Amino acid sequence: MKTATIKPMMLISITAARVSFWAAALFLVLLATLHILKPEYDPSWRMISEYEIGRFGWVMQLAFFSWAIASLSAIAAVWPQAKSIIGYIGLVLLLIAATGMTIGGIFPSDPITTDPDAFSASGKMHNLGATLAIPAMPFAMAFISWVLTRGNQAWASARRWLWLTVGLVWLSFVALIFLAFVVAKGTFGPEALIGWPNRLFVLGYSLWLMVVVWHAIQLSRQTA
Repeated sequence: MKTATIKPMMLISITAARVSFWAAALFLVLLATLHILKPEYDPSWRMISEYEIGRFGWVMQLAFFSWAIASLSAIAAVWPQAKSIIGYIGLVLLLIAATGMTIGGIFPSDPITTDPDAFSASGKMHNLGATLAIPAMPFAMAFISWVLTRGNQAWASARRWLWLTVGLVWLSFVALIFLAFVVAKGTFGPEALIGWPNRLFVLGYSLWLMVVVWHAIQLSRQTA
């Protein structure tokens, strides 16, 4: 009876991990492609959300949906390994982040140069999604990584990459906040180079997802 219960859960976890890995990879491929399709957006100071505007906007929307799927699937994949209060908090934060990504995919953003008083309804909803997703991601990564690697030899080989990506996201998160609110003071332009930390942030988070679920797949194979 016990064996019959464990095996279906294991299969679900492996499937979820694979979906998460390839969805995160698809997000990165789509985002990289948009840098070629829409070269008018200077990556040094334009946010990735702006790729939703105008032609090929659907590609960025698809990227956001892929990102959300990667995050939701990671929750299912990691759930059996994160059985602690800190782990559950991290998983809830991942769910909040995925919700924000979905909102961001449904509602295209306004240009970053738009005055706050002139935000469209879609732009306001997109900003709500960003407000949910962006702060949730670095905390979710840190909490889940701590639970997975703290005294757990099964995750020892992934520890370095997990914390490297966590560090990358936290550094870019701090840089993004500093540039947006201290340097730009809410008025964005070429002098506030927020585009680079924005891109490093999403790269670090996507790589973290891929490391987590890839290692979960390897562990599932070893215990099958």
